Amino acid sequence: MEHETSLDVLIVGGGGAGLWLLDELRRAGYHVLLVETNGLGHGQTIGCQGIIHGGLKYALSGVLNASADAIKDMPLIWRDCLAGTREPDLRATRLRAPCCALWQTDRFASKIGMLGAKLSLRVTPRPMPDAERPIALRECGGETLWMDEQVIDPSSFLQTLADRNRNHLVHIRTLECVFSHHGLVDSVRVTSPDGMRMATLRPRQIVLAAGEGNEALREGCGLSASAMQRRPVQMIAAKGQLPALNGHCVDGAKTRVTITSQPCADGQTVWQIGGKISEDGVDMPPEQLMALARRELALVLPGFSLPEMAMMTYRVNKAEGTTPDGSRPEDVVIPKEGNVITAWPTKLAFAPRLAERVIALLHSPSVSSPTPVALEDWPRPEVARFPWE
Repeated sequence: MEHETSLDVLIVGGGGAGLWLLDELRRAGYHVLLVETNGLGHGQTIGCQGIIHGGLKYALSGVLNASADAIKDMPLIWRDCLAGTREPDLRATRLRAPCCALWQTDRFASKIGMLGAKLSLRVTPRPMPDAERPIALRECGGETLWMDEQVIDPSSFLQTLADRNRNHLVHIRTLECVFSHHGLVDSVRVTSPDGMRMATLRPRQIVLAAGEGNEALREGCGLSASAMQRRPVQMIAAKGQLPALNGHCVDGAKTRVTITSQPCADGQTVWQIGGKISEDGVDMPPEQLMALARRELALVLPGFSLPEMAMMTYRVNKAEGTTPDGSRPEDVVIPKEGNVITAWPTKLAFAPRLAERVIALLHSPSVSSPTPVALEDWPRPEVARFPWE
């Protein structure tokens, strides 16, 4: 028997942005459901480095550009949520680090100084005493600073929001949009992962928050796929007896290398290595990029003896709203067409901003009472595994 239910909002895609929006809508009294065909965070969120950027990396040229201005408040919002003093309460989320290191070596001519303060960013660099230096930076001769940008464990973050909203998450296999004669999406038909159950969802409004998957979803909704662009990167993961290190090595107006650390159950640590190297190496064979990563680590971590490491690479297609020159959008992109909103957050740090902007485009909830559970007998999606797992 086919199930049918009416909704205020249907969210398609369970990455960081979709889950944050779900939490906000549920607390606001919306009858809302989020559907996901893969694991929660599959693709961009689970593969990201977890840094809650505050804009400095976008202002290294010495100009407070629009990207830096748009993102500058995000670390403070996240910090309150992670402390449990603001909704959503993210106290259950594990931190990789309470702040990021920002360093340069003697080999690099750039001066990072207190650039953030000069540019009136909310989160600005502060001096790092020698006694606080991470082990890998003990012999670094260049300037070393702290940035109060927290680094979260993306898997733990996704699990926290999933646990808070379990009854409003549904794992599906397929999704098909049905149009009304007005050209709007009238209903959405979904099937369960085993293909044995079907349901018809009748949302007043739909939010597409599936990252790269938005392209096919838009086509399924009768919308142009050209509204989305991809900026691919090839990340490096190194695993071994590595010390904790979370931060950016700055070279000129670029973050030459960004490293974040994830402890593993076997006592070893994974370094995720991104930054300029992941952009420059996007078309390199994995072996070539891994060799380059070893050379770069030796340069950006002078005096640190790298232990034996197992390495791999993984690709992430950063899905974004289209810009004329293909560059990264300066802010969230959320076009509304009919009763369909497409949401591209650009960065994980923008999740609160995206939720606020989307809610401003929505109609008020149809009822003020607590939202009922829909498809309660369907399976719930689990958090995706890290790429190196």
